[in-house]
Parts: sequence; structure tokens; C-alpha cells
Amino acid sequence: MLVLVAPGQGAQTPGFLTPWLDLPGAADRVAAWSDAIGLDLAHYGTKADADEIRDTAVAQPLLVAAGLLSASALGSRGAFGAVAGHSVGEITAAAYAGVLSDADALSFVRTRGLAMAEAAAVTETGMAAVLGGDQAVVVAHLEKLGLTPANINGAGQIVAAGTMEQIDALVAEKPEGSMKVVALKVAGAFHTHHMAPAVATLEKAAQALAPADPELKYVSNKDGHVVTTGADVVARLVGQVANPVRWDLCMETFGELGVTGIIELSPGGTLTGLAKRALKGVPSVALKTPDDLEKAAALLAEHAV
Repeated sequence: MLVLVAPGQGAQTPGFLTPWLDLPGAADRVAAWSDAIGLDLAHYGTKADADEIRDTAVAQPLLVAAGLLSASALGSRGAFGAVAGHSVGEITAAAYAGVLSDADALSFVRTRGLAMAEAAAVTETGMAAVLGGDQAVVVAHLEKLGLTPANINGAGQIVAAGTMEQIDALVAEKPEGSMKVVALKVAGAFHTHHMAPAVATLEKAAQALAPADPELKYVSNKDGHVVTTGADVVARLVGQVANPVRWDLCMETFGELGVTGIIELSPGGTLTGLAKRALKGVPSVALKTPDDLEKAAALLAEHAV
């Protein structure tokens, strides 16, 4: 049973979209999306530097566009038993599952990125990954510092979010038993109360959507539950910007569903890395460039539904 996963913010690197634009029709699709949302995706995905694509309003649409391009190149939607996305990757997953059209997904993520960037501008905030340590000990330490465990990713990784002063305090005093603290390439304390203003904006944007029910098992990163209606998927997409991501519970659900293979959409690597530690023995392919499509096809041939 194959699971398709879509990465979240922080996975982007300068130029990562370049090879995908060489695929037939890809440049035209990206140009149309760019016109529709008022953002030059091709420029940011090929020529912009790390600081430019760190901007939340840019990074989020760019990640969804890359995910949709790589998903289209992969094809074989019927081969997958389940789909899930990490943070903004849930919008990519919703499009792949047939809940949203590609156009609606790009329009919604553009609104999301702008709203979250605006919320992040109110206070200087950030995120940092805590690697290693007992989960209960790490969470208690974060709460002592006033930080939120915004992403509980499993495989010994918890992402803290809060003000930069709180992040600096965490770097200076990492939790007992943890190996290290790594600052992330994001521009705000996502999935915390700092993003509350963005929720109201997305609630209004969601009213213009006409979601369909998922055609695949859609695993929500709110709680790892399989969501069966389009309306519920959209409600969770709205609320998740201010709520923690529970990727650990998503991976538990993959295991319960009988996962035998995982493919991660572009820019892949983060989620397959977590899966290698939490779902030992389950083969995976990360679509970093189109060269990885051949490996993905081999996994599809062996593990397709």
C-alpha cells in the first residue's frame, strides 16, 4: 500500500524548480498559475536566492506548485492508498486527492501565504527543530520557555515555535537528552496562536471553494485521522495554520493502514527522512528532481494498489 506525501515550508532551496520546468507543458502551467495568483513562480523557483524564497508569501505557493508539477509527472493516482501533507503540503495533498482543483489550491495557498506573512510581521518570531530526547521532556522544556511544540514530527524531532527571544533561549538551553537545536528556514511561528489572524482570513477564502470528497484516504496532520469529506478537509486546512502539526500521528496511521512504500513530492527529502526512522523497512522515494521519477515508477510497479 503506497502513501503519497507532500512536504511543508522549509523544504525549498534556491533553483529547485528549474529541472521540473523542462518537463513537457510544465513551463506553460506554471506561467498560467503565476498569472492567476499574481506571483512569478518560475522566477522564484529558478533565480531567487534563499532569503527571497524564505518569505512565507513566496515559499508557500512555490511549494504547492512544485508539488503539483511533480505529482502530474508521477501520474498513477489510482496506485496510491493514501495521501497526506505536512503543513502547507496538505493543500498539495488535497489537490492530489481531488478535493480541490489545482487552480483553487494555488489561489488558496496564495491567500494563506500572504495572511501568515502578515500575521508573522506583528512580532518577530521563528521556529527551531529539537533533535533527539524524550518527547515528554522536550515538550515540558519548551512550555517552560513559553514556546509551542508546533510540529511533533516523530522519529525524535519536535519543532518549537515562538518569539525570537524564546528561540534564542532554547538554543542556549536545549532540553535534557536532546542532541541539538536547529533553526529553520521559515519566517514566523507557524501553527501557534501567533497565526490566529490568518485563520479569520482563510475562513473567508474557504467560502469561495467547492470541495469534493477525497478520492483517496486523506490523512490529516491535525490528529492522524482519515478524513472522508471535502468540507472537513477544508475546515482543517483553515484551522491548521494556528494548530500544531502531528506528523507523528500521521505516520502511525500509515502503519495501521499497512503502508509498504512512500513517495514524497518535490522538493522531497524531509518526510522520507522521518519515515526511514519511524517506519523502518518501508521503502521510499523522494522526488527531488525529475531524475527520481524512474525510481518512483519502480516503487509504483512493485507496491501499487
